[in-house]
Amino acid sequence: MAQDFLAENNLCGQAILGLVSRGNAVIAEILRLSDFIPPVFKLESKADQLKYGEIISDFSYFRAAEFYENRIEKNTQLQDLDDEFRENHISILTRFYLTFESIHKYVMDLNRFLEELNEGIYIQQTLESVLINEDGKQLSCEALFLYGVMLLIIDMKIDGLVRERMMVSYYRYSGAARNAGSDSNIDDVCKLLRSTGLSQQPGAKRPPGYPENYFSRVEVNPTFVSMVIGRMRSDDLYSQIAAYPLPEHRSTALATQASMLYVALYFTPDILHSQQAKMREIVDKYFPDNWVISVYMGIIVNLIEAWEPYKAAKTALQNTLDQGNIKDQGAKHATRLKQLMPQIDHFLKEGVLTEDYVLDNIPKIMNCMRECNVNLRWLMLHTVNTRLDHIKKCKQTRDIVINSSGIKAGHIFQLMLSTAQLELKMTDMFKKMLKEKEGKWENYKKEGVERMNELAEVFSGTKPLTRVAKNDHLKAWFEQMSKQIQSLEYASSTSAGRKIVQLMQALEEVQEFHQLETNMQVKQFLADTRSFLHQMIRTINIKEEVLITIEIIADLSYAWMILDENYTAHMQEGIKQNPSLVIKLRATFLKLASALELPLLRINQSNSRDMISVSQYYSGELVAYVRKVLQVIPRTMFSLLANIIKIQTEQIRELPTRLEKDKMREYAQLEARYEVAKLTHGISVFTEGVLQMKTTLVGVIKLDPKQLLEDGIRKELVQKVAYAMHQSLIFNPKTKGPSELLPRLIQLEKTIDGYKRSFEYIQDYVDVYGLKIWQEEVSRIINYNVEQECNSFLRQKVHDYESVYQSKDIPIPRFRPVDGSVNFVGRLAVEILRITDPKVTSYVDLLNTWYDLKTKQDVIDNKMFSRIQASLGTYGLSGLDRLFSFKIVRELQNFTRFLHVNVCRDKTMMEMMSGLTKAVNPVRGLVENPLKLYPTVLQRINRNYNNSFVDVILRVGQIQILRRQIANELNFSCKFDSKFLASALDTMNRALLTSVRAHYQDPTKPYPSEENPILYELGSYLDTAGLGYPLDKIYITTKRIQHFALLCFTFTIAQLQKLVYSKSLCGLTCKKITDPIDAPPFVIGMHTLLKQFHPEETERFLALLGQYIRSHVNVGVSSKIMDLSPEVVNSLAFIEDFLYYGKLDRKVLEKHIPAYLMDEFRSNLS
Repeated sequence: MAQDFLAENNLCGQAILGLVSRGNAVIAEILRLSDFIPPVFKLESKADQLKYGEIISDFSYFRAAEFYENRIEKNTQLQDLDDEFRENHISILTRFYLTFESIHKYVMDLNRFLEELNEGIYIQQTLESVLINEDGKQLSCEALFLYGVMLLIIDMKIDGLVRERMMVSYYRYSGAARNAGSDSNIDDVCKLLRSTGLSQQPGAKRPPGYPENYFSRVEVNPTFVSMVIGRMRSDDLYSQIAAYPLPEHRSTALATQASMLYVALYFTPDILHSQQAKMREIVDKYFPDNWVISVYMGIIVNLIEAWEPYKAAKTALQNTLDQGNIKDQGAKHATRLKQLMPQIDHFLKEGVLTEDYVLDNIPKIMNCMRECNVNLRWLMLHTVNTRLDHIKKCKQTRDIVINSSGIKAGHIFQLMLSTAQLELKMTDMFKKMLKEKEGKWENYKKEGVERMNELAEVFSGTKPLTRVAKNDHLKAWFEQMSKQIQSLEYASSTSAGRKIVQLMQALEEVQEFHQLETNMQVKQFLADTRSFLHQMIRTINIKEEVLITIEIIADLSYAWMILDENYTAHMQEGIKQNPSLVIKLRATFLKLASALELPLLRINQSNSRDMISVSQYYSGELVAYVRKVLQVIPRTMFSLLANIIKIQTEQIRELPTRLEKDKMREYAQLEARYEVAKLTHGISVFTEGVLQMKTTLVGVIKLDPKQLLEDGIRKELVQKVAYAMHQSLIFNPKTKGPSELLPRLIQLEKTIDGYKRSFEYIQDYVDVYGLKIWQEEVSRIINYNVEQECNSFLRQKVHDYESVYQSKDIPIPRFRPVDGSVNFVGRLAVEILRITDPKVTSYVDLLNTWYDLKTKQDVIDNKMFSRIQASLGTYGLSGLDRLFSFKIVRELQNFTRFLHVNVCRDKTMMEMMSGLTKAVNPVRGLVENPLKLYPTVLQRINRNYNNSFVDVILRVGQIQILRRQIANELNFSCKFDSKFLASALDTMNRALLTSVRAHYQDPTKPYPSEENPILYELGSYLDTAGLGYPLDKIYITTKRIQHFALLCFTFTIAQLQKLVYSKSLCGLTCKKITDPIDAPPFVIGMHTLLKQFHPEETERFLALLGQYIRSHVNVGVSSKIMDLSPEVVNSLAFIEDFLYYGKLDRKVLEKHIPAYLMDEFRSNLS
């Protein structure tokens, strides 16, 4: 009958099985998503409230949707923020909403199933017939229970206001939400999952009418609810009592059913409030000796708090909560614990649990395991802190249990370890025996047959045996016995068992009646045969039912959350003291893995596609917990390593090349070296402890102890290195005097070097590839922090769960920002930009050094970049370079936007530019009156736009200089450390560029297709190796700007007036410290800006500058002034630097300025 209901052709059974399977999958998805709630929806910080408060709203939005939308539409900044927010969060919002919708769909499908069942759509099936069927009864109860659990878990894991904000945001951003289709019931979803007012804050009170009002938002068929509760009250749904024969174990046997009943009662709160008889019956059956229950996957509920608002329930629970009863229960379980521990220790002694012993003592061992699990469950649940200590009654009850039992968490932990180990041993032993059962049976039968045949031969007289006379009667009898034993069949073990007993009796009788005791050899043969027959009977008794019973009584799903919160510290402390404890912990983890059976059973039965994702989620959670527990080993190893490094660096002296004999004792330093050896041995012991744990299948994930150890070492390394980088690179921007940058880089370099040395030292003792791990993890830390810092420049953010550098198993920590930057990479970049600010420093390109304008002291030089590489590595330098690239992009985007919005729309400015264009055309000619024309334009430029223009150009130029320095450092280190790679990259780059140029000259020649990643990948390699040239990069795509070259020209000559040529520096420098402008950043910034536009703009810019120089020279010649004017000198110096930094050919310039003029300029200044 059970098979009939779940058969594939039974539509009714398949429908409700699919529903229950889906319910378990939805709960797993809620739990999974609860770890990925975008923090911005919580609006916890003031910064988030100020920034997003106007675009994130709860359900108050629906009361004034038009007002909210109009407010956003009227504000351009809010519109941009809203669009950016939508792009970044629509995918995760969609996933959350689909999960919310699946809860509503689940209850609607449940009601539809009940309607169809009532209408007779399922032939020969009614609600009554379904509830009579064993599987139908179980699935019906589970269907209602899972709906209640979904509601409770989503309210527990995702705050009500957060849910509302997410649903409103989804509604606003998803066009489908407003149309028909899958989202047509968004109103119903919102009504079901609107905030209940429940708060998870410690000490928060439960809202009135919670959760019954919440459960009643979508009504479930009352008849169905009533009948399901009736079945739960009266029946043993899962036949668990068979596994717990003792009456005092009944509440443990029915614990799963009790938790289902607890949830189901909220659908009919009338029972809880007023039906005392029913509540009394429920409490007497399910809660006579317990009041803390596990609802689903370790979610703990204390009935004292849960049933406080309900009169009937509270009254019914009074007998259970009587102080005398609580004390008795506590004392009883404490006594049993003390009795059980010696029994388990006896069973676990080496050599006790042999096959013979186990087969002879199955009931005794099973009873011991059953008692252990009952006691373990009661003690764990009733001594745990359920975070309800603010409720006086809960705290008093817990205190009474702890005081009356005298049991501490350590005792419970020891019981759990030993019980898990005994169960694992028994399970492994029984699995092995079941596997070998048939083979052993056949072997024993064969041996018995051979013995009977040999005895038949003995009594036939053909086989000589001392003092045995021929006896045809016994010969025939033994031959018959041989045939009888041969006829025993393994398949019909029950009938064979009875027959074996008869055969054993017959063998005893023949020995007695025929006086065969006198012949020791015959007697021995008979005894051997009886022994073999006895072994056959014992082999028959090896049944799978024992394994099933062990699986039932070993359930630890109630501790899914308790273990992490209350026993992790005990586990880690135990490992610290004795690393071999890991072996026992393996058994505990496998015991905890049994909890996966609960949600996966129905999903597996229905052959659902959710099987993989749900099993992976729960297995992943358990593996994460295993990693967390075992992380104490790498942590302890690193603490020992710190001591080793301290001794090696501070105490042990380095041996000289030649050592005098009388100083040998002095250099031996035996005590220090002994201490190092002792600490190293400690590290090896911890490593051995982990590696003793066998490869273990936890759920669907295989745990390799060696990989676990390596991941743990990686995790600890990441924590240490990330913290060192975070802590070392914190700067005070208000500091006066020398920058903190260099001292902090030196400090970080020492710290990182210490970790690196320690890692090199440890690798051989723990058998890991130290250099590989070091490079992989340090690069991951740097790249992740660069990625997060660059997020502020990106419209489409890279979230942690999308990052290729972030890992759940080996997470990179995120530290709270200490200033405007996200992390240490941003702080380092800001500090470098601060101390190289062109308004307070002067950059001398020949020396690659920045000097303070006032004190003339050097601020930083190219050695700083060597320090950065020494402390942060190549990835640190290239990451910094990437961040600087984003900063340039931001500056250029803002500037071009400024030109489009402010300058191009300024009619007066555009008219002036048009007039100037007419005045200077043709640019190959001369301006008639340059001394009058140019100053007029410059006056207007200086008054309106000068500062905005200069600030951007200087910042871009400053960052470009830094990028050049970084590229130089990277290139030098690449050639030094890996000359073959540098040469190969350079050759590849030249070859590729030659091919590209050839293609543009002759389009028939090949060019890499869009799918070919060679250009992108090679570019990444070139940047990392410092082979790229930052000044040639195109950072942004631009639209044509009217009079752009003329604008750049006028802005340039306006700034050249503030500069003067210095012969000692061989370049331009500022005239006045009060009006500072640094020439190299200005020249490079202007080159970078022009590089973003069509080359024609650069060409026209140079033509205008050439005309400007020629016109001023012409004025000088007309006035018979032989020396070049300051305007001409500055302009020529600017152009010379422009060509140098832009790597332009001098012939480009000779189109606009006569060659002799440049020669004259150089000869006058030399």
